[in-house]
Order: sequence, then structure tokens, then C-alpha cells
Amino acid sequence: MSRIHVPIRLQQQTLLSLRTHLAVANEKLNTDYPEPKVVYRKKGTIAGSAHLTDWLIQINSILLIENEQTFIDEVIPHELAHLLTFKHFGKVPPHGKEWKWMMNDILQINPQRTHNFSVRSVQKNTYEYRCPCQIHLLSTKRHNKILQTHIKYVCKNCGNLLQPIITNSETPL
Repeated sequence: MSRIHVPIRLQQQTLLSLRTHLAVANEKLNTDYPEPKVVYRKKGTIAGSAHLTDWLIQINSILLIENEQTFIDEVIPHELAHLLTFKHFGKVPPHGKEWKWMMNDILQINPQRTHNFSVRSVQKNTYEYRCPCQIHLLSTKRHNKILQTHIKYVCKNCGNLLQPIITNSETPL
């Protein structure tokens, strides 16, 4: 699989956002945390991830290219907040009160657990499941877990159990 080239302009905007937010955090926290390494190799529907002990942020280059400034404004500080939270508090829940404090009080950004970007271009095989409030697209991995281990997933929005949407080519669970 070939690697997607991120234009220099977007790489520069990404680093500017990272450096700006890091400077704000270092000043407010009275710290001197170094700049984390940024790599553009995240795959799938995840926009980014923070590798705490490696002091590294992985970026989904396709979602960055498709969403540009919104991605930079939301995902970069989100992932930086994970790193800062780990340095400041140690190992804590990923989107817990410490991370929310880091987002709200230090970076002054509304904490969002997930992005709202269209993921059609980065989705592989997905399986449709429904609950009373929406349709969910589950990855092949999650779908197979349901089939093989009978694990159940619930909607984070309404709390109801996800039910498969059966197509003609599938057999029911």
C-alpha cells in the first residue's frame, strides 16, 4: 500500500498548531515539555492517536487532507492533551476528568471524545448495525467479535443494544 503524501503546507499548519498549544500549556503549567514527534501514518477511521511513552502523535493523513483546518483545530490539541495529561498526572483514563481539565482549562478547547469527519474514504468493509437512534458502521473486526464471542455492543448515545441490519447475502446472527 502506498503512503499518502501530506502537502508541506498542511504539515506546517499542523506543527504550528502543535507548537502554539504546547507553548500555552507549558506557560500555564509552568513546565518545559518538549515538542512531540508527529507522524502521518494512522490508518482506518481514527483521526489520530497519542503514544504516551514514545511522546508521539500519529495522524491519519487522509482525514487531515480531507478536513484540513477543522482537523488541525480539533485533532492536534486533542492528541497533545493526551500527552500532556500523561506527563502531568501519569496514567489516567484516556478521556477522564484530567484530560477534560487539560482540554478546557489549559488549552481552552471544548473536549470532544471523537471526531465527526466523514470516514467513507478510509472505511474498509463495514457492517451496518442499528439502534433506535441511528445506524452504526462496525468494522470487520468488531463484527467478527460479535459473531465469534457473542460480545454485545451498545450505543453510547441511547444505551440500547446494537442489532445487525441483515442484507440478502448475509445470514442472521
